[in-house]
Amino acid sequence: MSKSSLSSPSPSSSSVPVTPSSMNGGPDPVRASVGHLLSRAYSLPCSTTAQTFMQLVQPTARFQLALDALLPLLDPVGPCELAQRILASFILYSLYAPHPIAINPFKSVLYTTFTKEREKAVNVAHTGGVCSNEQLIWVLWKILKGDGNDIGPYSPATLARSPLPPKLRATNLLLDEELDAQSHYSNEPETDDSRSGTDWSSTTSDAGGNATTPNTTTAASSAAAERYATPTPEEEVRNETIAKAMKLLLAARERVLTLSEQRFIVPAMPLLVTSQMITKLDLAPLVSYNSTIAYPLFVALLTTNTSTTRDGHQINNLPSPFLEVLPFLPPTLSTFDLMGKLLRDPTPIGHPAGGFTVGELVRSEVLGRFIHESVNWLDQAERQEREGLISDDRFALGVQNLCRFYHSLIKLSIVNPSLDTESTEIAHFSLRNARFEEANALYRTLVNIN
Repeated sequence: MSKSSLSSPSPSSSSVPVTPSSMNGGPDPVRASVGHLLSRAYSLPCSTTAQTFMQLVQPTARFQLALDALLPLLDPVGPCELAQRILASFILYSLYAPHPIAINPFKSVLYTTFTKEREKAVNVAHTGGVCSNEQLIWVLWKILKGDGNDIGPYSPATLARSPLPPKLRATNLLLDEELDAQSHYSNEPETDDSRSGTDWSSTTSDAGGNATTPNTTTAASSAAAERYATPTPEEEVRNETIAKAMKLLLAARERVLTLSEQRFIVPAMPLLVTSQMITKLDLAPLVSYNSTIAYPLFVALLTTNTSTTRDGHQINNLPSPFLEVLPFLPPTLSTFDLMGKLLRDPTPIGHPAGGFTVGELVRSEVLGRFIHESVNWLDQAERQEREGLISDDRFALGVQNLCRFYHSLIKLSIVNPSLDTESTEIAHFSLRNARFEEANALYRTLVNIN
């Protein structure tokens, strides 16, 4: 669907508004605001409405509010505007958009809705008609494929009223689960009874040009939906643990977790890592608020096997993209605490016989760049302080903490100032800031060693 072919009509006056009472929220002003947003935002881009939803609702309340307000719109009992269902689908997707759609807790609902609505549209298409929900099916198809961001610039009303080209009709929109199921059915031996019971006059072509029948398509979709919707008990427990741990991880970016929350999330770190739910954007704020759990998280990111080769052997996630985050963390106490723990960590990485430890990896790949970026950060803070742009003591505290940190590395024999090149930069830095006791002591130590 090209953007030029989409015209933005005025919002429908017959839309069904979502009132606070319909969300079981009583007089809650947040729910009232969300209800007003969902009933009036049809002419705004989907991405704008999703961002407004995020701003209205606190992160810890979004999941429950999505259950109360958005899911009833996705599969309504009574009549509901198509634009409203499209908007609800996009917001459910955007709540976890930084992460893959595979780990979105609402994926199963989106997939079930897609399957059910597609079956309706296919049945209508076989009678020569066009179902009114074709646009919703296309939106769900884009979301489940992982291309939901393509929908963001368009308004729900535009998406609901724009005709789709034939190749984007519901009969041609298949997901991987359905393709796998159809392949299974097509490989089964055909019997005489099945031949006699098939209406070959109603065959259609799928997206790949292969002939399929309505019964086959419906059976394939139903089989795929059933397979997706019936996880094993072990998978249910695992998914529940991951969902709860991910919720805590998102909260850890904005507040300090309680002790009970920390005790739950730390053992779940390997599950979070193997599910590939964590992004680099999660790490910096998490270190700022919760350096205690940031340490086991980084260890898990560096040591947990996250991929498998064709012969079944697991390999590590190295070189890890998460190492790129460490050098650019601000020189605060929480950062130095994390770096100190990582530099001393003896956890092996790779094959035990020929591998190395987390501490050795961080020492060789991160420490030098971290010292350099910390010095740059503090130099900039000093300039801003002189120019009157900042009035706090971040520069003084940063100098003291950096010098104490490097001094401790010398005492622990993690660095050797007589050999390490970064000692030249830190020596120059400590000399320039020798008015601070910690910098003066570090400079004397470096001079005596050299």
